[in-house]
Amino acid sequence: MTEAGESAETIDRKGGNREPKRWSGVPFTSVEIRSAFWRPRLENVMEVTVPVCLDQCEKTGRIDNFSKAAGRMPGAFEGMYYNDSDVYKVIEGAAYTLMLRRDEALEARLDAIIGEICGAQESDGYLSTYFTLQAPELKWTDMEKHEMYNGGHLIEAAVAYFEATGKKRLLDAACRLADHYGDVFGPGKRHWAEGHEEIELALVKLHGATGEERYWKLALWLLEERGHGHGRGEIWDKPDWGPAYCQDDVPVREIEKVTGHAVRAMYLYTAMADAARVSGEADYVGALERVWHHTTERNMYLTGGIGPSVHNEGFTHDYDLPSESAYCETCAAIAMAFWNHRMNLLLGEGRYADLVETEMYNGALSGISLSGDRFFYVNPLASKGDHHRVEWFHTSCCPTNLVRFLPAVGQYAYARTEDGIAVNQYIGGTAELEIGGGKKVSVTQTTNYPWDGVVELTVAPGNRDETTRQDGRTEKFSLRLRLPGWCRSYKLYIGDRQVPALPENGYLVLDRAWSAGETVRLELDMPVEIVRARPEAEENRGRIALRRGPIVYTLEQTDNPGLDYDGFEISPDAPVQTEFAADLLGGVNVLTIGRGGGRSYRLIPYYAWDNREPGWMQVWTREEPSRGLYYF
Repeated sequence: MTEAGESAETIDRKGGNREPKRWSGVPFTSVEIRSAFWRPRLENVMEVTVPVCLDQCEKTGRIDNFSKAAGRMPGAFEGMYYNDSDVYKVIEGAAYTLMLRRDEALEARLDAIIGEICGAQESDGYLSTYFTLQAPELKWTDMEKHEMYNGGHLIEAAVAYFEATGKKRLLDAACRLADHYGDVFGPGKRHWAEGHEEIELALVKLHGATGEERYWKLALWLLEERGHGHGRGEIWDKPDWGPAYCQDDVPVREIEKVTGHAVRAMYLYTAMADAARVSGEADYVGALERVWHHTTERNMYLTGGIGPSVHNEGFTHDYDLPSESAYCETCAAIAMAFWNHRMNLLLGEGRYADLVETEMYNGALSGISLSGDRFFYVNPLASKGDHHRVEWFHTSCCPTNLVRFLPAVGQYAYARTEDGIAVNQYIGGTAELEIGGGKKVSVTQTTNYPWDGVVELTVAPGNRDETTRQDGRTEKFSLRLRLPGWCRSYKLYIGDRQVPALPENGYLVLDRAWSAGETVRLELDMPVEIVRARPEAEENRGRIALRRGPIVYTLEQTDNPGLDYDGFEISPDAPVQTEFAADLLGGVNVLTIGRGGGRSYRLIPYYAWDNREPGWMQVWTREEPSRGLYYF
């Protein structure tokens, strides 16, 4: 539904208040990933990406800033006022890798960094090395300076490290920092509308780790501060940005349209979904549904990318979706996954998990090289050959966000529903799940997804190692299998018996008593699709793109020698061949479109481009005139 959308009249009718379902997330530590697609990527993050990002944080002075603020090292602050957050995000991601595989050397390295962080915390709980070292007199004067944004990432890192190791030192520091915020801000105290959202969702996460209600209540108060004229600072004073840039233009309950900086907007909506789940705020649900439709139907690329403009790193006007100049920040794609995951838990609809899938395989995954040590900040859908991955950025939020996103992809695979479990992502491996009342269920997925649409699941009451599985016991629960929005036909089997099933809110629902070792087989038809954008997306008029299953494809110069950038046309009526190339780009399905005896074109998955020889790239190609019209 990107670059294609629905009418304004359709959007205006959507977004009424509904009672949240409040499904529960399944921690990725309950999911053992064995997928041939995802497992090598997890290993690469552990072995390459985490060390690379830690090394860069050291080389660029980000870690030294804490030592200086602690008085353990002389010198001035280095870098940007938000650089603390990169250190926190790497710690969070590294903690996730420790949950997957304990590493004593890495843990010792993190403990040392945490010691410097805690040493930099001031006696009242305040922690931001930029202000401690460079501008102590300016604390809490400019809402754009990321004071609470940094703190939010500290909180998320602290929760992750505590869950990984059981060590509370960083978590205690996070609680002191959050309590400092509560001492300064809140009802009857000072107003605050943080320029870059993040603290709000982090406080809800801190509530989950500590059980302290004051943290989610502070998050709710911070959300309610927006749109009431409290914002002060650099953003608010820029006439071409103003309050809308940081989503401070309307009260959050009245949000209808996505505006401003893309990452900030997605973090806000993520926090609103979290707050709605914990507080029951029905008005938030309506606002989130309205802005979701506006975002996905008018302001999102085929790849799941959002935010076309380099000027504001965000949104401009509806259907402004240029390819070559597309900004599509990696962090924004990751944040889209965060938001849609929360929406799925909040409302129990498969369409939100569809978008998590889109980001997992396209918008977010494109941000990291196959080697794990080079990155995209910007993810255009076309390049003349001058856009390439680099080792690091002056503002390096994207590499450090990838470090915490990729190790935790297992959390998107399942959800615990009111009456059973939902399978949201098809990832080979095993999972130990709870279905309520303390009952356990194990699920094993066997699949070659995303290259193949066949998924086999083996379910059984109890844990995998329980010998009682052989005693004939059964357990009644519903098993929901997401039917992806791209899928036009499917077959479903229990054992050898094909069973009828119609989708319900994006899921095929099997509600029955299950016994040990029963298998479910879902066969998703996965043909190559020719995709056209809506005519409102002006730059893509007369163009087509190719998609197969969840994967968006692109042409790259190295596979198509002799072609000039944008100097060719592809016929949508030409036959397409799909072939798995095990020795190409880590193993990918390659598409070849063209007629025998004529010109053919070779396409690779969009996420894998710019991993070989430099050259041009193009997702949307000129279309040879043909019959018919297809919107997606």
